[in-house]
Amino acid sequence: MYEQEAFTEPLCELIKLFGLPFQKRKSSDEANYSVEVSQSITQLGYLMSIQSSQVRIQICKSVVNFFNMELPGKLLSGYQPTSPNYKIRMAEIGGLAEILVLSLTLVENQLTEKLWVLKALQHLSTSGESCAQMVNVGGASRLCLCLNGADPSGQLLFRSSEILWNLLEKASKEEVVNQLRSLECVHALKEAFVELVFGFRHCDHQLRNDLLVIATLLTESPAVPMIESGFAKILIVLATCTEVKLHNPLVKGFKLTYSYEDFEMKKLLFNIIGILSKDPSAAQLLSENHVIPALLYYVKQNQRSGFPDWSAAQYEELQLHALAVLASVAPMLVDKYLSCQANTLLLVFLEWCISQDAFFGRGNSFHGTGGRGTKLAQMRYSLRALRSVVALYDDAVSSNLCDQGAISQLLDILKYAADKAKEKESIALLEIQADILFILSVLCEDDNDRKELFSCEGIGILVSYLTTDPTRLCSGMGHNCLLLSALDCLWSCVIGCSIAEESFIEKKGVFLLLDLLAVEDNNLCNIILGILIEFSDNPKTVLHMSIWRGKRDQTAANVLVHLWRQEEQDLGVKRDRYGKIVDTKRPLITRFQKQQKVIPVPACCPSFSVMEISESVRAKIYSLFCKLGFENLPGLSAKDVVTLAIIQHYIDFKIGEVWSEISAEIKEEFRPVTSDERALKLISELSENTGRMVRGLQTEALERQHRQEIKEEKKSYKEIQASQIQRENINKSWENFLARTSNYEALKKAKMHQKTLIEASRSKAKLHNEPEHSTDIPKLHTTNKKSQGKPRKIGL
Repeated sequence: MYEQEAFTEPLCELIKLFGLPFQKRKSSDEANYSVEVSQSITQLGYLMSIQSSQVRIQICKSVVNFFNMELPGKLLSGYQPTSPNYKIRMAEIGGLAEILVLSLTLVENQLTEKLWVLKALQHLSTSGESCAQMVNVGGASRLCLCLNGADPSGQLLFRSSEILWNLLEKASKEEVVNQLRSLECVHALKEAFVELVFGFRHCDHQLRNDLLVIATLLTESPAVPMIESGFAKILIVLATCTEVKLHNPLVKGFKLTYSYEDFEMKKLLFNIIGILSKDPSAAQLLSENHVIPALLYYVKQNQRSGFPDWSAAQYEELQLHALAVLASVAPMLVDKYLSCQANTLLLVFLEWCISQDAFFGRGNSFHGTGGRGTKLAQMRYSLRALRSVVALYDDAVSSNLCDQGAISQLLDILKYAADKAKEKESIALLEIQADILFILSVLCEDDNDRKELFSCEGIGILVSYLTTDPTRLCSGMGHNCLLLSALDCLWSCVIGCSIAEESFIEKKGVFLLLDLLAVEDNNLCNIILGILIEFSDNPKTVLHMSIWRGKRDQTAANVLVHLWRQEEQDLGVKRDRYGKIVDTKRPLITRFQKQQKVIPVPACCPSFSVMEISESVRAKIYSLFCKLGFENLPGLSAKDVVTLAIIQHYIDFKIGEVWSEISAEIKEEFRPVTSDERALKLISELSENTGRMVRGLQTEALERQHRQEIKEEKKSYKEIQASQIQRENINKSWENFLARTSNYEALKKAKMHQKTLIEASRSKAKLHNEPEHSTDIPKLHTTNKKSQGKPRKIGL
């Protein structure tokens, strides 16, 4: 061909053969000739280097024909067609996709050839293996740069974007995004998108949305220069232009048609704003382009019914999406949020959510899940938006809400949601209640006036949450989160305000907390113990704890001791089988502390032993026992008394443990002077002696229990022995009775013995005119009037 152009046509005819259906004689031919076939297809790709438009186009046509699955009209005698995907598999093995991507450089200035190459790549990109090969040679960036090529037909943009889409879907998304993150690629994508935004054809709108999805994936990567390229600004302006009604030259001439494609575009743009809100560098851009006012536009009931406009279902979906995005953007733009009176709008909208207005939620979208036929979805995302700004703990936000009566309104909504949950429980209702409790916790924290306002109606609601059935905590619906939110609200809205505390205690709140504490496998015991410690400054709390009784007549002391043992078991503290101290030098040491090496820390930093106090349940249990006392506690077994001895000396053991750490740190770095070494040794011995003393108390308690058990065992044995003697006496009495009733001689003998006993019982002194009393009953014909059922008769 290089010497004579006459060979061009024969070469094209040979290349055309690759596009025809392959045939085989045997079924094994496909495997036997796979190497030759794949290498032939590889050589076919290498022919793209020939500077002939005709040859290049024919190669691409043949590759496209690989995907023609129609059977040949006529088969050669003795042959059968290969499997439909055989040539495609061979193309994958031969690396044809890589070669065609590299050939894009050769056809850079030839539009027709480039379109044919892209068409072939479009077919090949339906295979994951071919997509991976394209990515390996930088296919994503090469194709992105093809988006803006001059092409009146629009095929160049369509095919390039289609291949990019397949690469993102079937190859490594991270690698594709990494190739597209260059400023040049982002500019190319931006220009192509802007061109399509102002298109009027249906296919332009579809392609525009496809590019918008690609832009969304790029926005998720912080390394992509979406802001630097100006692409982010265009997307933000496009998302807000119809709501804020501000003229911007970037979108001059853009007209929303309210078609399905425009609806999808709107949702994609909202989604991109939500992604950008995670990037602090985008804050100024979001503020300058009025994102907050645009999102607040949807915080109202849909009152527009003109044409053209969004349908009711579309408006609801956009409304919920806008509220969800507002929850992400508002914390970043708090000042803008407050200046737009967003709190007021949300509170008014929440008031509408619990009103009796006729409204039928469609619940079609992801955000509308669980809200069909109700306003629960609107309430859910409005509260989520409020929660996001309240979670900043900004005084301006909290004051703004409280000044508008948010506490009373939120309590009303909380009661509404709780009543609805009793009718029919759902995840949305549980989340609504948890969010309200969190918001109230933040608003009332460190403010007694707000706590008093909360206590008027809120205490009763909190008490109802504390009566949650423990079996529902593991249901997976979110009852555990709701209970945690209620405990957090109790801590923030009640503790510290005497009026609220008194009201909570009067409503048996301490009893309910102890009921929860007694539940097995309770992950909230640390929080509950902390709340009880805060309440224990009130004398009524200690009284309520003393008189509380749980299941199987449990006492508060019994529950606390059980929690202590469970905590030590989880921490790996070594105890013998009776619960006594094993290591008298460091009785409280955990498994983790044993494995921990000596690490010298600055004096301003707490050691591990000190930090363990704040994280462990044991310190809280000790604090509660300091209020309850360690003597005369009801409901404690000998094992409990053994554990209580450790609890009583917890602070002594902890001091010794800290001194042990100090000694180890000192010896790690230098040798202490004699006086210091003597002092450290004395402290260590004192701590060890305390351990021995406690171990002695534990042994004494166990021996006392053992003696008591022996005493009770002897008592039980005596009772058994007395019962056995009584049984023997009854049996002997019965045998005598049978003998008297069945043997006449025995009866006479018994009679004589009876008379002898009677005579012996009579007084020996004779009285004057003493009456005679006979011991016989006249005309008696039975030996026993009634004994053990029927009377027995015997002839005399």
